[in-house]
Amino acid sequence: MRKSERYQKFIVYFQRELPLAETELDYSDPYELMVAVILSAQCTDKRVNLITPALFEAYPTVYDMAKAEPEDIFLYIKSCSYPNNKAKHLAGMAKMLVKDFGGEVPADRTLLQRLPGVGRKTANVIASVIYNMPHIAVDTHVFRVAARIGLTTGAKTPLQTELQLIEYIPEDLRPLAHHWLILHGRYVCKARKPECGLCGLKDFCRYFKNSHA
Repeated sequence: MRKSERYQKFIVYFQRELPLAETELDYSDPYELMVAVILSAQCTDKRVNLITPALFEAYPTVYDMAKAEPEDIFLYIKSCSYPNNKAKHLAGMAKMLVKDFGGEVPADRTLLQRLPGVGRKTANVIASVIYNMPHIAVDTHVFRVAARIGLTTGAKTPLQTELQLIEYIPEDLRPLAHHWLILHGRYVCKARKPECGLCGLKDFCRYFKNSHA
């Protein structure tokens, strides 16, 4: 099967089965999503959603968080992974947003990556979810699922995966495709034991074909 044909089948399937895919992180504005995405690094969305209500009650705006010290923020996020580093990132991110961006979360990916705790993946999430920019964030789910289906070939890094995906996925569908791959990886194409019996992609999935040959 040609790669373009595999992508077309992938898009048609998810447009039918999951047309309104979106992030499972709870947020009400760009600042809250920025905080949630930083916290979600190597941590589940479920855990982040348990942490953020009290955190946002204490720091309802970026201006409030900009006044906080890392040790203050740590008290609210200590149950997530790497809380010391994330507390430093959040404090630094808030201070820079206020100082350099007037408290507004920028849409530009390059500007976003200037913020503490914001790498390419986080910048892609913010830009695509908030501003509907044509980016695809590659986390562990996206990296794994894209390779298993056969959307990517020989990709060794998240960036290589991202570049292969955007070559074939139309700009207007990229923000959706990011969530399609994440949710499929989270609930069906699981890392240790993919539930192929529940999957609607079997007829063109490279992993299924190879594992059931």
